[in-house]
Amino acid sequence: MTSGVSGLQRARERHGPVRISDDAVLANIRAIHAQVKGEYGWPRMTKELVARGVRVGKERVRHLMARHGIRARHKRKFIATTNSNHNLPVAPNLLKRNFTTSAPNQVWTSDITYCATAEGWVYLAVIIDLFSRQVVGWSMQPHMKAELVTDALRMAWFRRRPPPGLIMHSDRGSQYCSGLFQDTLKAYGMRSSMSRRGDCWDNAPTESLWGSLKVGRLHGRHFATRRAVMDEIVDWLGFYNAHRLHSTLDYVSPMTFEKNWLAAHRAA
Repeated sequence: MTSGVSGLQRARERHGPVRISDDAVLANIRAIHAQVKGEYGWPRMTKELVARGVRVGKERVRHLMARHGIRARHKRKFIATTNSNHNLPVAPNLLKRNFTTSAPNQVWTSDITYCATAEGWVYLAVIIDLFSRQVVGWSMQPHMKAELVTDALRMAWFRRRPPPGLIMHSDRGSQYCSGLFQDTLKAYGMRSSMSRRGDCWDNAPTESLWGSLKVGRLHGRHFATRRAVMDEIVDWLGFYNAHRLHSTLDYVSPMTFEKNWLAAHRAA
């Protein structure tokens, strides 16, 4: 009768951990690279490999990716969508670049970006919970009117139902300064906060999200219809929230980070 212990297990018992061959590591790298559509460089790739049980060092991953031409898609600069040339009231900057919060639903941030299709532009607004960097609300429209950002805010509120006092930070674009958006904030008991004029670093977490989205899914692609790009964005948002490893969160996904926090909070 053969033993139930595998040859690999017996080798580990005799000699310690068995070194995985470069071919095996490369096969895993290629599989992950395909799954994340080329979005990971070697730091995230290393974290993903280890999370999947492939114990490998970062230098080995870096050398293998470089040797075989496997690299993350490059970032580009994109045109800003903010129109702050208006006479609407502007809220003070309550956030002041303090991007760290101690719990969910304390600070949300928002911004607008755009995507080109053969049918015309699609504009995307998101609401991010700063604690976990999770996208908690979003809206897509063929325009940049106040309804775009207000619909994203309503989606976030209905999903999360935060207590009064939440800070809602954005740039000082006309959509966020509009009566519609500001009245909705007041109805939800939220406090409006806005970046300084022309300073994208005051809303850096949301700007970072745009870079990840466009590099990961949109750069270099041509979409025939608005529906096609909207479907791609919705798919990426699901991937981002549930699976994408986030460097700010010690390389776990936004949903995993929040789930772990909630579990620890209940156990305390």
